[in-house]
Amino acid sequence: MAGGHVVAGSNPVAPTKRIESRGAVMVTIPNALTLLRALGIPLFLWLVLVEDRPGIGVLVLMVAGATDYFDGKLARALHQESRLGELMDPAVDRLYIISVLIALYGTGAISVWILVVIAARDIALGLLLIAMKRKSLSPFTVSYLGKAATFNLLYALPLILLQGSNVTWLADSAFIFGWAFAGWGIALYILTGVSYGRLGFSQLRGR
Repeated sequence: MAGGHVVAGSNPVAPTKRIESRGAVMVTIPNALTLLRALGIPLFLWLVLVEDRPGIGVLVLMVAGATDYFDGKLARALHQESRLGELMDPAVDRLYIISVLIALYGTGAISVWILVVIAARDIALGLLLIAMKRKSLSPFTVSYLGKAATFNLLYALPLILLQGSNVTWLADSAFIFGWAFAGWGIALYILTGVSYGRLGFSQLRGR
């Protein structure tokens, strides 16, 4: 570059907000954190269902929640946003929600209808995304309400898990706050699921 103009034949590279992978998986710090978060899922299930250590299981969830926050921050700060990260992050969140629901059902903390409603929502959207991919349509972007729904569930469900604690005040507080957050979370989860579904069907119909 000379005199503020690009010299012919030069190949300047402008900063990009997203790293695109072409033929290879892009290994970045945010994606590594997301993968690390995913490895916590079997550890959580083992702690709760096999070892009967829900307190330590909730600690694993707290660490996972922290990495969920920092991987997005790092991706933007380091300009390492990637399509892989955009797909992995919500997928791991869904897996955490399902694993916590399985743990809650396995310990008798929730009824089966809650597990069925949330699982049905994710399965339906998963099938819709497959249909959209077959028609080369871009998957819908996670909305603010969708993130709020996931946030509520990720923090409400572990609290419900603690309602079986032997410490009375902790069990009572976990029951009150856990179900308060869960009520909003489940309602928003269903609402955003319907919204995503309408958007996906509209795209499939070419509207």
